[in-house]
Amino acid sequence: MEKHISIESTNGTIIYALNDSAAANSLYEQLPLTLQLEDFSTNEKIFYPPNPLDTSNSPLAEGGSGTLAYYAPWGDVVMFYGDFGANPSLYELGNILSGEENISRLSGEITIQAAE
Repeated sequence: MEKHISIESTNGTIIYALNDSAAANSLYEQLPLTLQLEDFSTNEKIFYPPNPLDTSNSPLAEGGSGTLAYYAPWGDVVMFYGDFGANPSLYELGNILSGEENISRLSGEITIQAAE
């Protein structure tokens, strides 16, 4: 069964479909979370889950707006809202289902939880 998560702030809601990787499952098992969202670069928002994600047998993120990824060296989850380049330490967690237009507007505290 495909797992979905919602990421919400006062500025909108985003829904992602997670892939079946160890990293995505590691994130899902930590839900629900309330965390601070940070701006990074010109095409991404990031947050730090409390525990590192297991990247074994997880696919690398290859680029494209709407990707949810995990950057292992820093331990942050990345919400891309613009194109990005591949990186050997960037793992794909899933892809956006709805709300991509809201990502750039998100700020402050977010709530991440399982979604139907």
